[in-house]
Amino acid sequence: MAEEKNENKELRKNLFYEQKNGYDLIDREERLALERYCEGYMRFLDSCRTEREAVREGIRQAEEQGFVEFRPGMELHPGDKLYRSNRGKSLLLAVIGEKPLEHGCTVAAAHVDCPRLDLKQLPLYEDNGMAYLKTHYYGGIKKYQWLTIPLELHGTVALKSGKTVDVAIGREKNDPQLVITDLLPHLAAEQMQKKASELVKGESLNLLVGGVPYADEGKERVKLAVMSILNDSYGITEEDFLSAEFEAVPAMDVREVGLDRSFIGGYGHDDRVCAYAELRAIFDMEKPRTTAVCILADKEEIGSEGTSGMQSEAFELFMEELCAAQGASLRRCFANSLCISADVCNAFDPVWPEVSEKRNEAKCNYGMGICKYTGARGKSGSNDADAETVGKLRRFFDEAGVVWQMAELGKVDQGGGGTVAAYMARRNISTIDAGVPVLSMHAPWEVVAKFDCYMTYKGVKAVYEKN
Repeated sequence: MAEEKNENKELRKNLFYEQKNGYDLIDREERLALERYCEGYMRFLDSCRTEREAVREGIRQAEEQGFVEFRPGMELHPGDKLYRSNRGKSLLLAVIGEKPLEHGCTVAAAHVDCPRLDLKQLPLYEDNGMAYLKTHYYGGIKKYQWLTIPLELHGTVALKSGKTVDVAIGREKNDPQLVITDLLPHLAAEQMQKKASELVKGESLNLLVGGVPYADEGKERVKLAVMSILNDSYGITEEDFLSAEFEAVPAMDVREVGLDRSFIGGYGHDDRVCAYAELRAIFDMEKPRTTAVCILADKEEIGSEGTSGMQSEAFELFMEELCAAQGASLRRCFANSLCISADVCNAFDPVWPEVSEKRNEAKCNYGMGICKYTGARGKSGSNDADAETVGKLRRFFDEAGVVWQMAELGKVDQGGGGTVAAYMARRNISTIDAGVPVLSMHAPWEVVAKFDCYMTYKGVKAVYEKN
């Protein structure tokens, strides 16, 4: 009987798929490596509040690692480290591999734009002795989450002279910060009867910026006082808002979360947590077998549109010029390539279990999440990776000791979402989604598990090394 039980136990072990908490699978040395990696990530996230700042920081770190700006006509050799900034809002990096580009490349594509509040083109107005800035929200947000939290203002102003001016208000310790006010509970009886989606209208997301009038007898004296401060500090006028990009983002520092410090809380995990994993992984490449390419894209939160989004041909141009240096066909290169669409997935939240299907949902501390498909309901808008691509990742990850898990974006009829994967697959590149599971995704302060951050870095690195 005992022998039969042992046989059954062995049979179950061989035939069943069992997930384990990642901390049961690593030793003390790797736990220390995990903590060191996350310290670097927290510094990166704290310094990158916008896509422009993420690109600048990415270039700074890349140049420290020996990357040089790529220019058409450069002669390429295995091990060459190159980068190109696309309008300062997206970034492409490559380490030239031993195999010619005709045999394809290995791409990891993340995005560095995040949900936020953009200023309108003529945002500044005065009402009842207070000055406000009008906004237009960017990406999928719950509008009520942006009330009564401290906000910073970051932006770039393009002057008529051709000069640009960078603005950052609220980041430094002694800077003033901005806020969107809310009704007091005593007067909110009618408000509290509304659906959450109607609790606050988009046109009401106005930033409080001033209340002291300018010392004269004209109209809009508070507005004039605020404009005078901006002019004194940055040399801009109200007309300059017309050619400016201003983003209001949460003014909350990145912090460790939990008594055991196993989580990280901060703004912009989606998707800078994967962007950082890509950067660290490509920095580790010296002379990969196939050319390693890293993309930090813009505009994913609004459909990857525009010249800096993944639907633009900026990626084609970069790759076309790399291929031209080796006399390779761009289309043939794409057909032989593999892409990790490195984007976050939602983490199963025991507080809100009703929207998830537990067997197929990613969990915190169970490793890098692999999404065969995303999309909405009937997989609409999804890449839906083929079985061969999933099998290849299974092999790469197991050989490299990467802890990973399969993931799905909620119950079938619950909702859904998309990533850049569909646009990479449209280029005839074998593509699959993989990234860090996130709690409170798209909230002003999201939460991720340190373990999953580290395993995502290891996963991207494994694909770069083994493909």
